[in-house]
Amino acid sequence: MKIVVIGGSGLIGSKVVNNLLARGHEVIAASPASGVDTMTGKGLKEALQDARVVVDVANSPSFEDKAVLEFFETSGRNLFAAEKAAGVAHHVALSVVGTDRLAQSGYFRGKIAQEKLIRESGVPYTIVQSTQFFEFLGGIAKASANEDAVHLSDAYIQPIASGDVASAVANRAVDAPVNGVVEIAGPEKSRLSDLMQRYFKATGDARTVVADENALYFGAQLAADTLLPGPQAQLGAVNFDTWFEQSTAH
Repeated sequence: MKIVVIGGSGLIGSKVVNNLLARGHEVIAASPASGVDTMTGKGLKEALQDARVVVDVANSPSFEDKAVLEFFETSGRNLFAAEKAAGVAHHVALSVVGTDRLAQSGYFRGKIAQEKLIRESGVPYTIVQSTQFFEFLGGIAKASANEDAVHLSDAYIQPIASGDVASAVANRAVDAPVNGVVEIAGPEKSRLSDLMQRYFKATGDARTVVADENALYFGAQLAADTLLPGPQAQLGAVNFDTWFEQSTAH
């Protein structure tokens, strides 16, 4: 089966590509670097020829509010026009658990717009909503830094390893469309501030983590359960300690 992975050279995309190749599928890793640009539509027709499934794991190159919204809306329109022309039978997209609860954030308004386009596209689909990746902890700290301290919400988080995300996305790509949302998450729940303290200790980061219920998460106020999945979420196998050992082993 021919499967096109949009964003196929990124953190998740490259793992999805390798996972599907190992299963014997014909896989195209599509990205601007390979001549496929969803923002302009360049290369889409050629890449999607005879494709049965499209997996979209691309992310906006800018987190600025207007740029994010433009990226997801323009890319989505171009992608679905090409998919319908090519007769694609299943669109699989990676999104974020709690997206619909995070409309205060410009980034998540972009994801809300993306999901709306998917639901209204007419192409059978599966939206895989994931909790935050362990690999993003450094980025979360950077976005929340204030001199020698990092102010973070004490809301709960249930992060997942990128390998578990890629495996779940690949599994959905070869299954039938659900025309709805499925959630994936890591095996452990902890407070965001506590997890960051563990991360800093493991990496030797001397900064102080301050638990602050008013601290914003990429512009959004978090309730205790905003970032948590529902009870039917599929759980990954890799916890923080195992992920950290694996990530520092090479």
